[in-house]
Amino acid sequence: MKHIRMTGLAAAAALCGSTALAEQTLTAVHAFAPTLVYTQSFLQFVDQVNERGAGVVQIDVRGGPEAIGMFQQADAVRDGVVDMAYTPGSFYAGALPEKDALVTSNRVAAEARENGGIDLINEIHQERMGVWYLGWFDSGVCYNLWTVNEPRLDADGNLSMDDVRLRGNPVYNAFFTNYLGAQVIDLPTGEVYSALERGIVNATGWTQIGLLDLRWNEFVNWRVEPCFFSTDLGVIINLDSWNSLSEEARTILQEVAIEHEIASAEAHRERRDREFEALAEGGMGVVELEGDAAANYLRGAREETWNRMRELMAAAPLDEGHFDRLIELFYDFERAGG
Repeated sequence: MKHIRMTGLAAAAALCGSTALAEQTLTAVHAFAPTLVYTQSFLQFVDQVNERGAGVVQIDVRGGPEAIGMFQQADAVRDGVVDMAYTPGSFYAGALPEKDALVTSNRVAAEARENGGIDLINEIHQERMGVWYLGWFDSGVCYNLWTVNEPRLDADGNLSMDDVRLRGNPVYNAFFTNYLGAQVIDLPTGEVYSALERGIVNATGWTQIGLLDLRWNEFVNWRVEPCFFSTDLGVIINLDSWNSLSEEARTILQEVAIEHEIASAEAHRERRDREFEALAEGGMGVVELEGDAAANYLRGAREETWNRMRELMAAAPLDEGHFDRLIELFYDFERAGG
C-alpha cells in the first residue's frame, strides 16, 4: 500500500516540476472496540493529526480487532500490512520483552519523554521489530483487581485466592501466577463479559477506567486496592513507512503524539475520579490491603514482572545495560517509598 502511494507521489512531483509533495496517508488499526475509552483516545489523536496535517499527512483508520486480530496487529505493522497500530506493548511481548518497563512504570509518558526513556524504547522497537515507537498514550492509569465475590484476606491481611478464578492475559500473568498463586484463565478483552456472565471467571484485572464501557460492572462487585502496574498503550509505525514520510509529515505526527501523551494522561485522571464515583453509587465495594500486605502485593507485582523481563531479555539479548537503564528511566523508587 505505502509503495503505491509513494510511486504516485513521485510521479506527481515529476509532472509538476515542483519539490512540493502530495498529501501522504498512513493506514491504521486499533486493538480494542471503538466504544472503549482507550480507543476513543486514539481516535482523538487521529482527528488532531488529520486536522493539523491537512495537505501533508493523514491517518486512515481501517478498524479494530474485527479488521486484524488484536494479537496480530503488531506483526501486521512490522510486515507492512498496515502502517500503524495503537496497541498495548504486552500484545507483542514475545517480540519485545522490554515493554515490561512500561507495565511496571510509576512515571507518566511526559516524564519518560523528558528523561530519555521513550527514546530508548523507540530504539529497541526499531532494533527488535523494525517499527517506530511514536508515543506512549494514556499513561498514568494503573490496574486493580475486580471481583464478583467479596475478597477474603488471610490472618496476615494478604489477599486469599481460594475459589478465585482469575482472568489473565500477558500483562498480568507473572504477578498473578508467581506471586498470587492464582488459578489463571487467559482470555482476550472481548470475551471477558461472557466469561463473567457464565461464571467461567469470577475476578479480573483491569485498569481504573473503562469498566463501565465494557459493562463488566454488571457482574463484578468489588475493587481491590492498592492499584498496581501502568497502561502500556502506544502507537507503532512500520519503519519503512515512517522513513518514507516527508520531514514535515514526521514532525506533525511526532508533535501531536507528544501533545497527546500529556493530554490523555490528564484526561484519564479526571475520568478515573468520575468512574469511581459512579461505580460506588452503583454499589461497588472496596477492599484495601494495608501495611505489609499492601507493600508485599505491590512489590510482588513489580518484581515478578521485572524478573520476567530480565529472563526474556537474556534469552534474546540486545544490550546488557538495557535492563538497569529501563528500570532507572521508567521507575521512581523514591516515589514508591523505596
